[in-house]
Parts: sequence; C-alpha cells; structure tokens
Amino acid sequence: MTQRSRSVLVVLYDGVQTLDVTGPVEVFAGGARAAGRPGAYTIRTASLDGGPVRTSCGLRILPDTSLAEAVAGGPPHTLLVPGGHGSRTPDPGLIAWLRTHASAAERLVGVCTGTVLLAEAGQLDGHRVTTHWVACEPLARDHPEVTVDPDPIFVRDGRIATSAGVTAGIDLALALLEEDLGRDAALTVARYLVVFLRRPGNQAQFSAPLATQTARREPLRDVQHWIAEHPEDDLSVPVLAARARLSPRHFARAFRAETGTTPGRYVDRVRLEHARRLLEESARGVEEVARAAGYGTPEAMRRAFVKALGTPPADYRRRFHAPLV
Repeated sequence: MTQRSRSVLVVLYDGVQTLDVTGPVEVFAGGARAAGRPGAYTIRTASLDGGPVRTSCGLRILPDTSLAEAVAGGPPHTLLVPGGHGSRTPDPGLIAWLRTHASAAERLVGVCTGTVLLAEAGQLDGHRVTTHWVACEPLARDHPEVTVDPDPIFVRDGRIATSAGVTAGIDLALALLEEDLGRDAALTVARYLVVFLRRPGNQAQFSAPLATQTARREPLRDVQHWIAEHPEDDLSVPVLAARARLSPRHFARAFRAETGTTPGRYVDRVRLEHARRLLEESARGVEEVARAAGYGTPEAMRRAFVKALGTPPADYRRRFHAPLV
C-alpha cells in the first residue's frame, strides 16, 4: 500500500520572516528523511505573482511558483503562512487569495504573525489561536471574534495550528511532524537541529525571568537571581524580604510594582521551569525532582504541573524526556 504524501504550501511575501519559512521547512524535509520516506512531504513555496520576495532581513527568496498555479491542481494538505514585518501592511491581493483558498486546506498553519494574516482573511473566526506576543493585543482588539491566547508557544484548535514568534514555529512543526510520521522522526530532527524534542504547546512564550520585568533596584534584582539559583530553598515572602532588607509588606509591594507580578507567582514559575528541565534532561526520580525544585513533596509538584500544564509530572516526563545519546 502506498503511503500518503502530504503537500505543504508555504506562502511567501515581501517582508516575510526568514526563519518562519526555513524553520518549518527544515523540520518537514528532515522528518521525511528521518522516517525513511523521502516522499512523505511535497513542499512548495509560492508568492502572489510567482516573483522573488525580499525577507525582513534582506535575503531574497525565489519561490517555486505563483499562488494561483500552486492550487491549480487542488488545495494543499498543509497551508503554512509565515509571519514577518510584511504582515503589518499586507498586500490586499494576498488577503483576498487567503480568504478564497485557505479554507480548503486540510491543515492551516499560522507561524508568528502569519496568524494575523489568516485573521485578516477571516479564517480564524471562532477559533483559539496564538501569535507573537507583540501582536496578541492588537489581534484580539481588531478581531474580537477570534480567541487570542497570549501565553502558549503554540495552539492547536482542530485543523488550525498557530504559533508564537520565530523559533516557536519549529516547535509547532515538530509537533505536526510527530503527528504525521511519529515520535522517532520528530526526535531525530530535533537532535539534528539541536532543539528540544518539542516544548509543550502550553509552555509560556517567556521563561519566568523574561515574562516579568527585571527590578530596577539592586536588592530586588538580587532577590530575583537568588530565587532562580535556589528554587529548593525557603522562598517565602518574609525570607525574601529579609534578603532585600525590607519589611515583608514593603518588599511584596515593591516587588510587584517593579516586576509586574507577586513574589509568590514568580517563585511558582521558577520552580515549575526548574522541575520541567530536570524531568526533560535528567534521570532523577520524581520525588528527587520535587525536592530539588522546592515543592517538598511529589503531590505538591503534581498539583502544580496539572494546574499549569494540564498533565502530571510522570506523564510529562514520558512525553518530553529526551534520552541521552
């Protein structure tokens, strides 16, 4: 029996982000080779008129064909719309083409601000999506019929898959590759590209330090560093306030004012990230990971994982632990 070949059509336009194009293409092409199925994907690039485009960093890309010719024989299995500066003032002809043809694709993928283009074309109404963090607020404002989740690195809602900025497109492509050709193919490509097998889609776009502001005052910055380096310690407000030489009430108020979050939420994020890394990258047992991340008990860590990631630590490890090679 002949195995199915999936056609992937990548939309190009002036101002497209180079990595939004090349990242997913490398994943799909590499996955086909890793699975021993060189014909598993048929990948084509197309611009509106078939002419070359200039990417946001200045590289010139010559597409395979025009968008009209690309769908002359039928819609693609996967239509991938990358983001980039060009999405801010898109060609009306491109939006019109997406409005007419995107709904026919079996799988519709928006990478970074490619999600914005799909929303402009009316393809995301009633769906939950994500995009680059800088575009989440305007996307939600301009398209109230679309549910915009600013936190995850990618979101899958039925046939529609969307990702956050730049490298998150690789995470999403790896997830789709695993769905198409299996975990072994995705793991092989991830190792080759030197990235995680794949980060879970509901992982936040930022790590805890990046998701919050860096405190202006040195004592509070020192406390942020201490939390990151000692997640297993007592990180209660009185203890952290003593390190900053402030009263607990003054410390809590100042920390929130300067970082945008409470000390407790910041500690929770740091501990969750530390536990995730240990589960992904080490062979430590769940009980040992719980102690090292400051949870104290496996049950406390389990509750934190289920609340934040929707899965218990043991299941998380089974899915995302990459064996040493």
